[in-house]
Amino acid sequence: MHELKTEQMIARPLDEVFAFFADASNLSRLTPPWLDFQILTETPIPMEEGRLIDYRLKVHGIPLRWQSEITTWDPPHRFVDEQRKGPYKVWHHTHRFEEAAGGTRVIDEVRYEVPGGALIHKLIVGRDIDKIFRYRFQALEELFGGAESGTKSP
Repeated sequence: MHELKTEQMIARPLDEVFAFFADASNLSRLTPPWLDFQILTETPIPMEEGRLIDYRLKVHGIPLRWQSEITTWDPPHRFVDEQRKGPYKVWHHTHRFEEAAGGTRVIDEVRYEVPGGALIHKLIVGRDIDKIFRYRFQALEELFGGAESGTKSP
């Protein structure tokens, strides 16, 4: 099992930041264009535990379908999405939001397992995930303003 953790300070109130993430259509704003990411589920998507969301994307030019389920919904502090169908053996993404001096700390914790094991992860998947979360980090900075001290990119 592989893990990724990122933290980012956003100089906006907790409720505002959580509301942005609670709108599933904003996911496309945080996803690199090279993934050709599209939400297939009709929007707006009411977020709640048990909600299934379907996507289409391309990874290295290969079209893929992905379905995630919101398995935890605890506004405005946390939600979890888990892959139900898609390219990973396991994908478990916890999104946490903490009130902090000067704004909101956004914490992403992802546990995942890839087909093909450690070699595929080292050569392809690990690098891709790093690029995706670096893009997400930059997109959030552009959307909400520059990063504050203490911010860690992937």
